[in-house]
Amino acid sequence: MRVAVFSAKSYVRQFLDAANVEHRHELVYLEPILDCGTVPLAAGYPAVSAFVHDRLDRAVLERLADGGTQLVALRSAGFNNVDLDAASELRITVTHVPAYSPYAIAEHTVGLILTLNRGIHRAFARVRDRNFALGGLLGFDLHGRTVGIVGTGAIGSSLARILAGFGCKLLAYDVKENPECVRLGVRYVHLNELLAASDIISLHCPLTPETYHLIDAEALARVKPGVMLINTSRGALIDTQAVIDALKDGRVGFLGLDVYEEEDGLFSEDLSNEIVQDDVFMRLLTFPNVIVTAHQAYFTSDALRNIAEETLENISAFERGERSGNEVGLEQIRA
Repeated sequence: MRVAVFSAKSYVRQFLDAANVEHRHELVYLEPILDCGTVPLAAGYPAVSAFVHDRLDRAVLERLADGGTQLVALRSAGFNNVDLDAASELRITVTHVPAYSPYAIAEHTVGLILTLNRGIHRAFARVRDRNFALGGLLGFDLHGRTVGIVGTGAIGSSLARILAGFGCKLLAYDVKENPECVRLGVRYVHLNELLAASDIISLHCPLTPETYHLIDAEALARVKPGVMLINTSRGALIDTQAVIDALKDGRVGFLGLDVYEEEDGLFSEDLSNEIVQDDVFMRLLTFPNVIVTAHQAYFTSDALRNIAEETLENISAFERGERSGNEVGLEQIRA
């Protein structure tokens, strides 16, 4: 099957080429993101493959349908960048990769927690400058601390297993309890209780209309002073300006982000020789108690291999006229 692969960085090509030895699709790699300006590149392709920064709104999907595209094969678990109403109306099938490596993201989350807590990023810079003083690097034991996990799917439950090993007390908020988390001793509570009781809050829920700016000024008014907030899920779960205000007055003592609500056109790009125009993002980088990584939590060889294999299997199933089980429907976003 002919597939236009957008956002095709060199590492994307490497893993897709390896997985395609078995599937033998005709993959045409396109480095630009998919949006209204680049959608003409997909004309004549029955399938396109897209990533999280590609913009599949109604206008783009209409152009894809006009060009003969019948399948959008996402290389991600999230699908909030796709207008599913439009896709359904245009009879474009959308597939995703729901569980490529929950461990990668959970482990990156723990890395952010440990780095923020012990000031490892600051200590690294100090020692390289031959400054061996310990002032300002005082951390706390994770053992016995309360961690609130918002969203206990595959990633949230993986994080719960890791933090249980640290001896943390675990709270969770989700619309549905995960039996594995319950067996670990996780206690499910209302979001307000989780916010008020947690020393560390980690977000692992999808972005939906209901979770947009889940952490806003009202939510931040309920947290423990000095709370650590981690987001490795979707940037728009957090109202960034509200978090900046909370950092300034001390309600948020530590912030770890792998995602940002305006990351399109920013993350995954080398802007080292340019002036970044996003003043809110640049303000975040001025805080010593903030760490931002550029949407790399998923970025392990294991995850990229699984993403490539599952994406191509989704395409192969569609070509055979079969369901892969990874189709995204309106019922999922409205559940």
